[in-house]
Amino acid sequence: MRKWIAAAAFMLPLMVQAQSWPQKPVKVIVPFPPGGVTDAIARITADWLTQRLGQSVIAENRPGASGAIAAEFVARSDPDGYTLLSASTPQLAVVPYVQKINYDPVKDFAPISIVGTNAFALGCNDKTPVRTLTELVDYSRARPDQLNFASPGVGSVGHLTMALFLARAKLKMEAVIYKGGGPAMVDVVAGHVNCYFGNYNELIPHSGAGGKIRILATSGETRARQLPNVPTVAEQGFAGFRTGTWNGYVAPAATPREIVDRIAREIALGCKDAGFVGRLDKIGVDAVCSTPAQFQQAIAEDLKLWKEAVAVAGMKPQ
Repeated sequence: MRKWIAAAAFMLPLMVQAQSWPQKPVKVIVPFPPGGVTDAIARITADWLTQRLGQSVIAENRPGASGAIAAEFVARSDPDGYTLLSASTPQLAVVPYVQKINYDPVKDFAPISIVGTNAFALGCNDKTPVRTLTELVDYSRARPDQLNFASPGVGSVGHLTMALFLARAKLKMEAVIYKGGGPAMVDVVAGHVNCYFGNYNELIPHSGAGGKIRILATSGETRARQLPNVPTVAEQGFAGFRTGTWNGYVAPAATPREIVDRIAREIALGCKDAGFVGRLDKIGVDAVCSTPAQFQQAIAEDLKLWKEAVAVAGMKPQ
């Protein structure tokens, strides 16, 4: 009885706050430095919510430890709806397998909405004489250990996507590690590294007539709207293969359901707004605006997927 009373005493103020939320600015913690896709999505969504909520929604960058610093900060924040995390796939589905963290990706957060998703494109430079994924597989098998691929960082989703593909195709390529996708793309375009699994907006500008990159496949469940003529990896003999990233908002675990649902509803309206969708499209992101339940399911599925990818990449928590 006493425990029930204590719990009720704790929850009552939160319930009252939820009914009048928001009464002050809302902070959205971004786990990476300014300028990247996650930062852009966070700010586009914050701008939209500012219009919808009648209070400022402010993006604040807290980079470090592959996003774990920001995630832990939000997980330990008051569950009052005034501190949110602009989460991307790594913080909740990859980082738990590659480094020691002080938060639980499932128990410590209340998923709100996946704002947008993007899969990857596999591109090879024009000095590598392949034009299809099948040709790449055959070419690589005939030259064991001679090809390499650019990685934007150990444990990055680009690195793990390639590791997963190589395992499924039973191929070996040497990973050339870079600090980010920008430096990786420079060497792929220059012909110093054979292939790269990167974001669409990294590869597309260097592809097509006169480009230095041939895009062989995309990693999503369906063909990319930006690359309708490029078949997926799954279409080219690797049934069931799919990877991608999502970016969305989560709150501390005990945040009142009324607040979580309110934010999710407002984000969902963004997917019906041409301006909001258009801003995401410009950075190569497909607007999704999922429900909290859909986001929760996506996290559970990706924890299984990236656990496999980390294992085949031979990585262990540091």
